Amino acid sequence: MTRMTRMTRMTRMTPMTAPRLHNYDLLALDLDGTLFGPDGRVSAANARAVDDARSAGIEVVICTGRAMVESRTAIEAIRADRPAAGRTIAPMVCAGGAMVCDVAGGRTLHRWAMDRTLVGRLCGHFAARRRAPLLLKDRDAAGFDYLVVNSGPIERPTQWWFDVMDVEVKFIDRVEHDPHPEHTVRVGFAATAEVMHDLAAGVHAEFGREAATQHFAAVAGVNSSAPHGVKDDSIHLLEVFDTQVNKWTAVHRLALEQGIPRERVAAIGDEVNDLAMIEGAGLGIAMANATPAVRKAARVQTLSNAQDGVAHAIDLILRGQW
Repeated sequence: MTRMTRMTRMTRMTPMTAPRLHNYDLLALDLDGTLFGPDGRVSAANARAVDDARSAGIEVVICTGRAMVESRTAIEAIRADRPAAGRTIAPMVCAGGAMVCDVAGGRTLHRWAMDRTLVGRLCGHFAARRRAPLLLKDRDAAGFDYLVVNSGPIERPTQWWFDVMDVEVKFIDRVEHDPHPEHTVRVGFAATAEVMHDLAAGVHAEFGREAATQHFAAVAGVNSSAPHGVKDDSIHLLEVFDTQVNKWTAVHRLALEQGIPRERVAAIGDEVNDLAMIEGAGLGIAMANATPAVRKAARVQTLSNAQDGVAHAIDLILRGQW
């Protein structure tokens, strides 16, 4: 072998070994308040930026508090049902990290179900206060989305959500009548902020050591120009999960399955349910409209969701500036 041949083989680069300008292989992307603008839609600029990230070899994964069926507008806008190059699945993190789903196949890949005894006690707590809890199910396993326990009236924000989303809802009078207790991934409740204040405090006080609890501004129908709703500070959503559940647990699982180190994961979010993934990712990016806790935890801050902050962040990532 001649020296010229040796030199050629040493310096030739394949697509797998060629250096990339960007520093990240996986981008976890929140929806409400992040990818969605104030009008509840994905802007053309954000959609193009996601395409650019994928073309550069970054796998973009939706990470949302919504179920997969509730995320259809975002899935369609960024074509999240297309597997990345070399992949056969198109994963997304649903229900605040309680499920990892394959958008391409419409199946659940993994779920962190709640203990049925804990669910029963939570439902008793709501019943004592004449409130109707919402049990989110793994639709792939149970065949429906929500189970409502009739221990109180349906709150107006909940009825609106059921009306605008293509969800299948079942009603029971007692939690003991649940046909699929093993498939509950979240116990939730939506109400006005004043109602939620005391209710959330009570749930956290009684169950905070044995469950993950959080409450924050919900998506609601506040104007006709945003048919799928926008975040509304006057309406709050309470969510209770298994203690292991958060968005970072699910994102980290996806990264480990592909051999992606934490340092090469980026995440963009704005709300308290994004906090764990903002702290866990190699690059945590806060929206300018993010809560103070998220902005404090993030390494960098992008523009607001009214200014195509996702597109701005992706541009800086692709330029190698972040």
